[in-house]
Amino acid sequence: MLVNWNYKERNTIVQRLDPRARVIFILCAIVAIILVWDLRVLVLWLAFSLLTLRLARLTWAEMRRFWLVVLPVVTFLVTLTALTGRGGEEAYRERHLNWQATWTLFGRSLSPSLSIEQLFFAASQFSRMLSMAALSLLIPFTIHPAQYGVTFKGLGLSDKFAVATDLAFRFVPTLGRDFATVLDAQRARGYEVERLGGGLVQQVRNLAPLIIPITIGAILGAEDIIDAMDLRAFGTRPKRTWVTQLVYRRKDYVLIAVGVTILVLTIILRRLGIIAFWVPLGWL
Repeated sequence: MLVNWNYKERNTIVQRLDPRARVIFILCAIVAIILVWDLRVLVLWLAFSLLTLRLARLTWAEMRRFWLVVLPVVTFLVTLTALTGRGGEEAYRERHLNWQATWTLFGRSLSPSLSIEQLFFAASQFSRMLSMAALSLLIPFTIHPAQYGVTFKGLGLSDKFAVATDLAFRFVPTLGRDFATVLDAQRARGYEVERLGGGLVQQVRNLAPLIIPITIGAILGAEDIIDAMDLRAFGTRPKRTWVTQLVYRRKDYVLIAVGVTILVLTIILRRLGIIAFWVPLGWL
């Protein structure tokens, strides 16, 4: 059985907007964020993204698992990029060295360095990733699960792609539910993963009693869904009808216009070099 994200009907200003308008605005915003390396603009985007989560009334208990995964990954990637200096070639060419050290690791000498440009590039990258992550949270947590298919259908996707996208959104929480079920079942049989020792390779092998049942269960579940859709003759008719009907209202058109305008302005300002990579000259 497929499960959904932790959706709650709150009647907020975000949920009162058409889900198609929200998806279009979020896509425009994410593309605009990707085009920007100016830290001042990215900080504004980060503040706006966190504000939208506040307006949607999403609690920390609902988002905790998401942020506990995203924050360490983003921090690791940003730190690695800052110390190696790779990835910033598209943003800056000159480097004003501020700190350098020499380490010996496994018999090899490493000389990581950190410049003002690398520091601000890392801060820009951190703000960029968190902004996109926060905006992406609005899709699974503020759109009713029953509206996934009709929402993506309304965005111009075909019926098959709309239903496939709907199933993809349900796959992640379903996989999490299956993982928790298998983990509890193995613990009931006396298999404690936390107490098993060994190196990295051995720890990966110790996870086999968890990974194998989850993988097989996901494959069997996908086959059950395919069989159920085939028995209902899905895809045989040229046009599919949907129970839920979405209607754009004036505020939805305004939101779409704002998103498109922001994206167009970002492209123009980037072309003119106004929102290029920024470093305060007084610090150099």
